[in-house]
Formats: sequence, structure tokens, C-alpha cells
Amino acid sequence: MRRLAIVLVVVPLSLALAACANLAARRVAPEIPADAVAATRTEANGDTITEYRVAGQLRLVKVQPLRGPAFYLQDRNGDGRPDDDKVSPVYFKLFEW
Repeated sequence: MRRLAIVLVVVPLSLALAACANLAARRVAPEIPADAVAATRTEANGDTITEYRVAGQLRLVKVQPLRGPAFYLQDRNGDGRPDDDKVSPVYFKLFEW
């Protein structure tokens, strides 16, 4: 009986952890261009914002909140700004070793 209770707790827990690890593997931070110039500023609320520009054009923005994981905003079509009708996808970096 006790063995069954342990199995009923351990198996779902291990499946949940495997699912979380799988999600983290899919949400990889975008690659920073090699020739990008970084400019970092800290907002009043404690968030750190790093802008990466190539030839003066904004390509990638990394936002590191005071609490929580960093997320990235990426210019996909090379015009230096997010699409007019929709926002670029946000990428979260959940785990880092």
C-alpha cells in the first residue's frame, strides 16, 4: 500500500518536471547578431532593458525584469520595429545553468 502511494506521487511529479524541461528547451533565446552594438538602461521599476542595434537599426531587445525571467522582442523583417498589425513573439529564458 505504501509503495503504491509513493508511485502515485513520484510518477506524476516526474512527468510534470519532464514537461517543464521540454518547454524550456523550446523557448531558446534568439541569437544576438555578431556585429550588434548593445545599449543598456535601467527603468525606474528596476527592469533592465538592453537594445541591440546593427548599423543603427534596432534588431533585438532583451528585457530583464527585476523579478522573473528575461524575455526578448525581435525585429523579424529588418525594418527596425515590430510589425504594425501585430507584436513580435516574446521569448522567455526559463532556465539557465
